Amino acid sequence: MKLMKPFGKQFNLTTGVIDGADNHWTRYLKEMRGMYQDREVLNEIMNSDNPLIYEVYEVSVPEEAGQLIQCTSIIYPGKIGKEYYMTKGHYHKKKSCAEVYLCFSGQGYVLLQTEDGECETVEMKKEAFVYVPPYWAHRTINVGKEPLVFTGVYPAEAGHNYGSIEKVGFAKIIVEEQGKPVIKRNPNFKVK
Repeated sequence: MKLMKPFGKQFNLTTGVIDGADNHWTRYLKEMRGMYQDREVLNEIMNSDNPLIYEVYEVSVPEEAGQLIQCTSIIYPGKIGKEYYMTKGHYHKKKSCAEVYLCFSGQGYVLLQTEDGECETVEMKKEAFVYVPPYWAHRTINVGKEPLVFTGVYPAEAGHNYGSIEKVGFAKIIVEEQGKPVIKRNPNFKVK
């Protein structure tokens, strides 16, 4: 491992933007095909619009053992049918890697799942800390009316495996019913 120099970055706790971020990713609705249950509403929206669902700012370090990646995520408010805007969700390629989230603003949930379909939810709100243990897939959902802004820190060698979630989804979904978020069984979920 090459010896690195220490460094610092500034980020805005309200917007989530990291000044001088090395990477900036955006996920629009068209990149989220297959993530939402209500295909009819999804197609209706995509015929006229392609809203920004979320974005990520990342500070890069070498992808090797001992290094930590830090990023901020901003999930915008909105729904597709009754389902709230959310991240795609993923396992880590190196499944033994954990992750930590710290929420700056907004309101939401982290949906976590093991490969055999065990599912948990942890609330996200201002100043909440969420620990994502090794071997758990994770997806973050904004259930509020303002952007959900949080930072994540994880081992640089963790990587991302989106393919597993694209194939089987999550065992639970979070939908709005009578103006409130409700956690329900995903009728389309299949255990591998």
